[in-house]
Amino acid sequence: MRLGLQLGYWGRGPDPRHLELAREAERLGYDSVWTAEAWGSDAFTALTWIAAHTSRIKLGTGIAQMAARTPTATAMHALTLDHLSGGRLLLGLGLSGPQVVEGWYGRPFPKSPLTATREYVDVIRQVLRREGPVASDGLFHPHPYRGADGTGLGKPLKPITHPLRAGLPLLLGAEGPKNIAQTTRIADGWLPLYWSPRRTDVYRASLADAPEGFLIAPMARAVVCDDVAEGLLPVKAMLGFYIGGMGHAARNFHADLMARMGFEDEARQVQRLFLEGRREEAVRAVPDAFADEISLVGPRERIAERLDLWRAGPVTDLLVTAQDPHTLRVLAELNS
Repeated sequence: MRLGLQLGYWGRGPDPRHLELAREAERLGYDSVWTAEAWGSDAFTALTWIAAHTSRIKLGTGIAQMAARTPTATAMHALTLDHLSGGRLLLGLGLSGPQVVEGWYGRPFPKSPLTATREYVDVIRQVLRREGPVASDGLFHPHPYRGADGTGLGKPLKPITHPLRAGLPLLLGAEGPKNIAQTTRIADGWLPLYWSPRRTDVYRASLADAPEGFLIAPMARAVVCDDVAEGLLPVKAMLGFYIGGMGHAARNFHADLMARMGFEDEARQVQRLFLEGRREEAVRAVPDAFADEISLVGPRERIAERLDLWRAGPVTDLLVTAQDPHTLRVLAELNS
């Protein structure tokens, strides 16, 4: 199991620790470093900055939002950064949810998310293969555009720049069972939002047809500390925000996922409290057991025992969210 460093997206501003953490991860032998985006900083710019200050570590977008860019624009970002980094990019993509797609990007959330994802990936693959002009009769991403409000002058094009790697690895963030199953057919890997090494049966059916070499790269917050309860607080805060705030009361993929993992009543309670504006109560309502299962928190010996559970399953890459070099170093030593 390889280790990656997940830096996430910026908060109020750029985190001055990120570049040094990325450099330290590279020095410790981490395989990859990842950035993300929500509705603030973007994933590609920060990753390009890191690329310029590192030499070996792979560079992942985890995740870049599909609604933020047309598939050809995403392919342009990917092939550009792949060239500049010497072939180190891992392209992680996700559809996001209706609240973000419609509220932030000002476009409709697709009525058929699986079809929209499949078309998006197909266009990117066409660009990277550069075997001919990009052409698609897709419902969501037609190329050329043939809508009634168009000019009718569009023509199929292929990229001017020759991509460095036609087979640049593409991973998808997927949560629903059908979406995960489709990911095993159209992508090179999967970026789970929550992964519990004690509940791998939740995903067994969806991953049944995953091909050899398929990447499974979940994210886990990690901190070496003496007080487990205190160390879990940031995990619970993250869960409270995602389960309560990243979606509508009637359609929240994160809450649905927590429910499928065996915490349905707790997920609905967290969601209700958050939507009522009782955010601190929502965080407290996140079960310690759930937060603990999807993270690596505690003294070195405790983390060592739990890391064995992660290695025993199908995970190929563990993307660690850590804020200090000491935790990165301990995990590298334990995983060697």
